[in-house]
Amino acid sequence: MEIAIFSSTPYERRYLAEANANGHHRLNFFEVPLTAESAGLATGYPAVCIFVNDRADAQVLEALQQGGTRLVALRCTGFNNVDLEAAARLGMKVVRVVDYSPNSVAEHAVALLLAINRKIYRAYNRTRDSNFSLDGLIGFDLTGKTVAVVGTGKIGRVFGKIMLGFGCEVIGYDPMPSREFEGLGARYAAPGEIGERADVISLHCPLTPTTHHIINAETLSRAKPGALLINTSRGALIDTEAVIEALKSGQLGGLAIDVYEQEANLFFRDLSSVVIADDLIQRLVSFPNVIVTGHQAFLTREALTTICETTLQSATAFEQGQTLENEIKAP
Repeated sequence: MEIAIFSSTPYERRYLAEANANGHHRLNFFEVPLTAESAGLATGYPAVCIFVNDRADAQVLEALQQGGTRLVALRCTGFNNVDLEAAARLGMKVVRVVDYSPNSVAEHAVALLLAINRKIYRAYNRTRDSNFSLDGLIGFDLTGKTVAVVGTGKIGRVFGKIMLGFGCEVIGYDPMPSREFEGLGARYAAPGEIGERADVISLHCPLTPTTHHIINAETLSRAKPGALLINTSRGALIDTEAVIEALKSGQLGGLAIDVYEQEANLFFRDLSSVVIADDLIQRLVSFPNVIVTGHQAFLTREALTTICETTLQSATAFEQGQTLENEIKAP
């Protein structure tokens, strides 16, 4: 089956080619994201493959359907960028990668936490300039601190397990509590406890209407002064302007993010030679206690292999009329 792959990168092409070593599918790569303007590139392709910042709203899906597309395959877990109701109305199937490597994202969250707490990035920049001063590099021991995990699915549980290994007290929040999370030795927080006690808050929940801006001015005002906030899930879980104000006031002690709510126009491309017009990201990166990485938490060999293999397996199942194990349907 011919598949149009949008927002493709050199490293993804390599792993997709390896997953398609038998040549069963014809993979056609487009570097541009899927939008209403680029949807015409998929004309004649029965399947399109998209990533986190591609648009698959009703307008785009209608254009794809008119061009003959019947399958939308996301090579990611989140699907907030797809209008599932429109897809169902148009008779289009939507699949995703339900599980690739929770370790990759959880471990990156830990790396961000260690880097922001121990000022690793500032120390690195200093020593490259032969500045070996330690002023301003004081962090804190993680042992004995309270770490809040917001979203206790697979990734949240792996993150919690690692934090327990550091000797932290791990508390969680999730509207669907997990016995596995409690089985690790963690527990679910009492109402208000995360704000009162958490030294670190790490976000591992999907982006839904309920979780949109779950971190906002109100929740930040109730946070423990000086707490660190980590986000490797979805950018719009955080109200960026509210976070900036909390950083300025000192209410928030530090921020480390791998995702950003306006990342679609920035991430996965080299903008080092242009002036970035996004004032919010410019303000964020100007803070000495903020780390931003460009949505790379998933970027391990193991995760890429699973993502590409799962995506093509779903395409094969669709082509052969088999049950789509990773199908997403409108609620």
